[in-house]
Amino acid sequence: MRTVSVLVLDKDPGQKNVSNLKKILQSMMEYYHDVLGQQVADEHVPDISLIGEMGDVVELGRLVQLVLGCAVSCEKKQGKLRYCGTASHISNNLLTKEPVESGSPDTYGDFDYQSRKYYFLSEELDEKDDVSQRCRELEQQLSAMMEEKSLLQTELQSLKDRLSRCEPQDAATTITGKKLLLLQSQIEQLQEENYRLDNSRDDLRIRSEALEREVSDLQHRNEELTSLAQEAQTLKDEMDILRHSSDRVSRLEALVETYKRKLEDLGDLRRQVRLLEERNTVYMQRTCELEEELRRANAGRTQLDSYKRQVHELHTKHSSEAMKAEKWQFEYKNLHDKYEALLKEKERLISERDTLRETNEELRCVQVQQKCLNQAGSLVSDSGAVGNLASEIMPTEFKETVVRLQSENKMLCVQEESYRQKLGEVQLKLEEAQRSQNTLETQNRCLDQQQIAQLRSQVEDLQKALQEQDSKAEDVSFKTHTHTHTLPMMPCIKIHV
Repeated sequence: MRTVSVLVLDKDPGQKNVSNLKKILQSMMEYYHDVLGQQVADEHVPDISLIGEMGDVVELGRLVQLVLGCAVSCEKKQGKLRYCGTASHISNNLLTKEPVESGSPDTYGDFDYQSRKYYFLSEELDEKDDVSQRCRELEQQLSAMMEEKSLLQTELQSLKDRLSRCEPQDAATTITGKKLLLLQSQIEQLQEENYRLDNSRDDLRIRSEALEREVSDLQHRNEELTSLAQEAQTLKDEMDILRHSSDRVSRLEALVETYKRKLEDLGDLRRQVRLLEERNTVYMQRTCELEEELRRANAGRTQLDSYKRQVHELHTKHSSEAMKAEKWQFEYKNLHDKYEALLKEKERLISERDTLRETNEELRCVQVQQKCLNQAGSLVSDSGAVGNLASEIMPTEFKETVVRLQSENKMLCVQEESYRQKLGEVQLKLEEAQRSQNTLETQNRCLDQQQIAQLRSQVEDLQKALQEQDSKAEDVSFKTHTHTHTLPMMPCIKIHV
């Protein structure tokens, strides 16, 4: 990039000042032709000989205008404009020392107008630089927020995984093939397990509510991040428009005089621009609201899927409970069969007891006869003959069978009493098991019906909300389609303004 230096004229005109000014003018003309691609008209080219020899103010103003044009169009325009401002201030101080007759008031007014024009253009370019810096900062903030959003999404997924791992796992406990003495302990264990499952269900419900609140907070934060991203996108679009307008500044400078005559006709255009901008803002707000509602509908759809999964889990749980009930019925049938077997054994023992009683009565009759014979033998002198008769009547084998039958009778009586006690205990356990089974079935039915009714109502509400969101999304697509046809008119109108 070529640099243009501003020289302060010496008070004594000479050949050195003229040669320096010619070099400066030649470099500026080359800059306009080669870099800017513009051709300077002959009426705007200053006469260097008049400036160097006579200090003509009109020609000096033309030279300063060319210098300011180079300073505005270069890359380091801020420093150049400040330097040119100080140089023009010095040159104005020097020129004020010359006589008033050397220039006219119209010439000074034109020079002041041109300097103010280039000053305002420099301020506008500075504002464009500030806007570009702000856009870069917003893009950095947006990238940081997107990273934070991804981290929050991973954390939410991990929390959902933990929640799914914490859900109770139904383990079918089989109690078939165990002894009757462990039945009471198994029933108590089942009651404790039921109580523990109820407690864990309440804890998981509380935890799920906390996680839902956290998810809602994360969704709100995500919505804020999306609004910031939209704001950054709008700023970026405005920056692109400003870049486009800055490229056209050099070409529009030649048309400024013609646009001055058309300022009276721009009132209607400005009103149209205001109306279009207001309409554009309304459409943008409406689109933002509808996008937020669409995101909420998507969240509701995910919640509906989770409810469907819960319904499926409840169905599986109900089937497992039905299997448990069938197992209880099978166990009850086995116990009933055992009870019938015990009753048959009891009848057999009763019949055997009756036979033993008959034999016992016969033995008592024999003993009574023996006693009668003994008493009769005491009256008779020969006692030996009577003893032989009694011994003949009751042999030793018969005595042994009698003793053995008496001992067996006692043992059977004891076993009968123990069997009766065990039978009563088993009947009590069966009654308790049936009562617990009935209570569990009623509780499961009530819980299933309540949860299914709640889930059905929630599913219906979510379906209605999704239908409303779909209709609103169709309206938004139609409005955005119409809005895209009106937007291409905006840049041209803004440039005219």
